[in-house]
Amino acid sequence: ILWEMPSSQIIIIKIYARFSLSVSRKCLLTSAETDVDQGQDWDIFDINKAADLDLLEGDIEKDENLDRNSIIGDEYRWPTTIPYYLEDSLDINAKGVILKAFDQYRLKTCIDFTPWKGEENYISVFKGSGCYSSVGNRRVGKQQLSIGTNCDRLGTVEHEFLHALGFWHEQSRADRDDYVNIIWEQIEPGKEHNFNTYDDSVSNTLGVPYDYGSVMHYSKTAFTIDSEPTIVTKLPQFMDVIGQRMGFSASDLAKLNLLYNCTKSSTFVDSCNFEEENICGMIQGSSTAMWEQLSSVSGGPHTDFTNMGQCKGNGYFMHFSTESAEPGESAFLESRWLYPKAGAQCLQFFLYNTGAADDVLNIWVREYDPASPSGKLKLFKSISASFTGGVMGSWELHSIDLSVTRKARLVFEGLRGESPSHGGFSLDDINLSSTKCPQHIWHIRNMSHLLATTPPGQKLYSPRFLSPSGYSFQVGVYLNGRSGTSGYLATYFHLTSGPNDHNLKWPCPWQQVTMALMDQQSDVRQQMNMHRMVTTDPNKMSSDGTEFYWDDPRKVG
Repeated sequence: ILWEMPSSQIIIIKIYARFSLSVSRKCLLTSAETDVDQGQDWDIFDINKAADLDLLEGDIEKDENLDRNSIIGDEYRWPTTIPYYLEDSLDINAKGVILKAFDQYRLKTCIDFTPWKGEENYISVFKGSGCYSSVGNRRVGKQQLSIGTNCDRLGTVEHEFLHALGFWHEQSRADRDDYVNIIWEQIEPGKEHNFNTYDDSVSNTLGVPYDYGSVMHYSKTAFTIDSEPTIVTKLPQFMDVIGQRMGFSASDLAKLNLLYNCTKSSTFVDSCNFEEENICGMIQGSSTAMWEQLSSVSGGPHTDFTNMGQCKGNGYFMHFSTESAEPGESAFLESRWLYPKAGAQCLQFFLYNTGAADDVLNIWVREYDPASPSGKLKLFKSISASFTGGVMGSWELHSIDLSVTRKARLVFEGLRGESPSHGGFSLDDINLSSTKCPQHIWHIRNMSHLLATTPPGQKLYSPRFLSPSGYSFQVGVYLNGRSGTSGYLATYFHLTSGPNDHNLKWPCPWQQVTMALMDQQSDVRQQMNMHRMVTTDPNKMSSDGTEFYWDDPRKVG
């Protein structure tokens, strides 16, 4: 998997592993690395061109019977809960990507998706020859949307569903020429119509400024006759931004939420980066020890995590000094009242720990019900310097699975131990959502040094992880790419020998792993994480056809 290399001091890769189906077969596998992208940076329009598809603007199904001007009418909006059906033709990996895209819609908008149960109009997703959709709710009953080979990328799926929800491409806006220049002589003959603009009777900007970062924007080389650009941004720094397929931009979300009158998202609960004086409505407990809103601490951290010292006058976090507290003394920081959906929730936050070995950060939830009007505390996790896998003296991302069923508060308790302490606990960028947490988090630190010293072709390995169903695996990263892919970060997923191999099914059946390169935005709704997903196919053979690809590592190494 190839990713364009981000510039950052820290890379955080979130890993989700999920058990899908159960199939049992047995054979041998030779050790190999397979590039699922085949060395290509696949975009929607490249895929559809290779399939020789005749589509409007490269990925929109033509409808000769519909007046295009009517597409902005309310009759072409979907309900905020959209029925869908995943057809059997879809690849297993594509189904997982589609479900992940639905999770992103739920997290960042009020749009939800529910399996079709006989509703008159619904979206049926199938494996066609490429990636394409209609625009808006066509009121035709079964409305098809294609996720074909190489279309199983999160940003691609989000793009096609945005078409279905009523959105055209960004560069077709009436004000397009104020922001980009179209190089007409570079466009393939006969494809010039794909660069038409449409007035407000066809495409409504909803009052949102032109967005170079929209997931709906063409890339700079869309429909080119060679490798030269067909689109040149009037602000040069955005030339390599247009055409991004990581996911929704902030403006994409703003327009979608305006179009569907969203006032809140389906699964988002709360976020806080502690930049405001009211610290997101959090309150201090009744103890004498207190959490403080600071921008630096002499013993660390010297900056917050959100801004890393890059924004003058900004960059705050909450700090509890165990150095100044008495042994055994606690400080409580409680959120405002929260109302998560019943079921699973994920709490994520960054912690900078400089406390003594027996200083503890306890994460509680205070739930309220008629029998407990003052709230009942439940402990979900305790973190200390001896916490397995934790690192002292740096910002560390923590994820905690919660299960809250009613009105509640999050409670962060900093507890001073008995040992002498010269530091404390610092908190930043808290997010709570009604979603599942990643199973594993891999921090890659000192990126500037690693990029400067790691030659192309040299791989950095994660620790060994276990999936929820017991399979052992690692993630390998070529920080400076493999030969021929300089400027890209290449990521590989490897099955490894583990403690449960003798009890597991082989070849490994339908395990899907999601690797997410984490964005540093503090609010989870605004994060543009780079997601890639891979599914183990127990029927996949080695290149010579003699062995099963995902067989037992005890046999194949």
